[in-house]
Amino acid sequence: MSKIVLANEGVFPITKDQNGNQIKTTPATGMHTSGTIQGEGKLAGVPSLFIRLAGCNLRCMWSLPNGALCRCDTPYASFEAEQDLQLNPEEIFALVRNNISNLNHLVLTGGEPMLQHRHLAPLAHRLKEELKLHLSIETNGTLFFEDVAQHIDLFSISPKLSNSNPSDKKRAAYNLQPSGPLSYHAEKRRNIEVLQKFIDFCNATGKELQLKFVVGQPSDYKEIKEDFLANLHNLNPADIMLMPLGATREELKTTSNMVAEMAISNGWRFAPRLHIDLFGSKAGV
Repeated sequence: MSKIVLANEGVFPITKDQNGNQIKTTPATGMHTSGTIQGEGKLAGVPSLFIRLAGCNLRCMWSLPNGALCRCDTPYASFEAEQDLQLNPEEIFALVRNNISNLNHLVLTGGEPMLQHRHLAPLAHRLKEELKLHLSIETNGTLFFEDVAQHIDLFSISPKLSNSNPSDKKRAAYNLQPSGPLSYHAEKRRNIEVLQKFIDFCNATGKELQLKFVVGQPSDYKEIKEDFLANLHNLNPADIMLMPLGATREELKTTSNMVAEMAISNGWRFAPRLHIDLFGSKAGV
């Protein structure tokens, strides 16, 4: 049976194994129950279980307003995805079934989940049909595959702005060589054709969508308007969200007020990062 490649924490946060036996270690949330909250977007605050897939076709490396650097907040699922867990869909389904309890919301995240669409699609089908779960997928908006999309209720799409480009200076700061996605991130990060496919699919099927832009510079709103929104059609303005750049509470303090003002002045939604407020910057929460 084909396996799905997951990041370190796999299905999280959980308290039971595939056989339904209690796990001895406490989840990273510090709580003695499976599940956490969705920290971002329209469903912020909703009790949720997560599946984190490994591997990404981009390599985000941002600059904060003070010049400090902030790379992808889950580098173990992108930059260092060799540290992974491989499970077949039946094993993943069992983990979800044994830990979903009173929750009805499951988030497929990454990395970039669409990279594994062939194996993810049948799993998503089972999660919808047998467990009757609401499924969200968190994606960078560069890949669209209907075999997965047909089973999704909310598409949380985070198109990457030019501030995410891994420049020579940024790569040098992290001692990284320009290979793979580090060499082609800039040309792949913006895919208007794929974004339009998501919008058209949601308009045709009644599914939910949010475009969640990570914002770290005062001028980012111009790029959002000119490079993205001006080229997209039939997008509901209520689906545009701005999320402050930062993987820690300290980093978020440098961007949150700026982003809130930007959201208000443009009539867009501000997207907090509640999981960082609650649990700090760590995996598995």
